[in-house]
Amino acid sequence: MTTTTDERAGAAGDEPVDTVLTEFSSPGAAPLGWEQARRVLETAEISWLSTVRPDGRPHVTPLMTVAADGTLYFCTGDAERKARNLEANPQVVLTTGTNLLDEGLDVVVEGTARTVTDDVALRRLAERWRCKYGWHFDVRDGAFWNEAGGRALVFGVRPVTVFGFGRGDQYVAMRWRFEH
Repeated sequence: MTTTTDERAGAAGDEPVDTVLTEFSSPGAAPLGWEQARRVLETAEISWLSTVRPDGRPHVTPLMTVAADGTLYFCTGDAERKARNLEANPQVVLTTGTNLLDEGLDVVVEGTARTVTDDVALRRLAERWRCKYGWHFDVRDGAFWNEAGGRALVFGVRPVTVFGFGRGDQYVAMRWRFEH
């Protein structure tokens, strides 16, 4: 099967190179802009994190994310499965969207999860969690702390490749690649 793509370079800065994946799109489907996918990532209440266990088995769990400066952030207890998986392999996939057949946009982010330990950055992120979810975290010793859950590690995932699957009057599959 021969497939074609429509590639256009993004604007300067952190704009990605975008590609319409025509083999998975309606004929003549118009490309989705990166802004649409970014909006879905920034406003999502729940995302799904996929990691790999040390023995190679997959692990998927729902969690809450916040976005800042082109990066998605999540937190987890240091003894939780996802934190232990990330010690062995920091490559992750984050997904979110509508899960509806005839409308919406689902987004898949591939990247590397990196631990955030800078207290200044953590305080800024704690404020984002408070504004978005009403959660309160104290920051100390390079982590989040709260009475209910104790210590939580914070990870940031800067997208390397993002896929978008839009549905409605037309189906369009997109790929955005970042040059970090």
